[in-house]
Amino acid sequence: MTRWIETIRFEQPVPYAAMMALQQKRREAVERGAASNTLFLLEHTPVITLGRKSDPANVLLSREELAKKGIELVETDRGGDVTYHGPGQLVAYPVLALTAWKQSYRWYLRSLESVLIALLRGYGLPAERAEGFTGVWVNGAKMAAIGVGVHNWVTFHGIALNVAPDMSHFRLIVPCGIQDKPVCSLAEAMQRPPGMKQVMDDFETAFRDYFETPDETPVPEP
Repeated sequence: MTRWIETIRFEQPVPYAAMMALQQKRREAVERGAASNTLFLLEHTPVITLGRKSDPANVLLSREELAKKGIELVETDRGGDVTYHGPGQLVAYPVLALTAWKQSYRWYLRSLESVLIALLRGYGLPAERAEGFTGVWVNGAKMAAIGVGVHNWVTFHGIALNVAPDMSHFRLIVPCGIQDKPVCSLAEAMQRPPGMKQVMDDFETAFRDYFETPDETPVPEP
């Protein structure tokens, strides 16, 4: 199985359900060997998602109240708790056949964190892991969330990096079910934050540097 990865970008925010259908179709094709490994890069229209382990109490408004604000509420099959996605947030969905790298859920999670840490440190930010939590943190605030799924050792779902989203929308949930830690964005943490296109470019570079190693070389350690 090759480690070559095709990138597919979307220029406009994509509704969550439409993206999940496309992602599932690609995942099934990768499982059959009928499509290449893929990295989807996009923004979503405003949506709150409930992972497999989510507590509905972590959504602080009703579905109807959210709809009035233009925000969908969707149940999904990724791991993790409640998350928000919307314009100004980079979402990356890698669809990778882990048989080409390492058949380890934990390795994959830590590897996504490593990619994000490298990206953010490249911007001069003190990005790090937080013990006991998944995601990437800057000065004690969560800047990037990770929630993934693996089916037949092919990955789906992925990461969400706050570039310059509407941060007030995070106050409508308990992000990832963590009550005592704030969330943050590049726009808040940097005097001159890069725009979304630049962040997409830089994320793709960091992702390829980590994952698109020659097929015969040992997998990188997170």
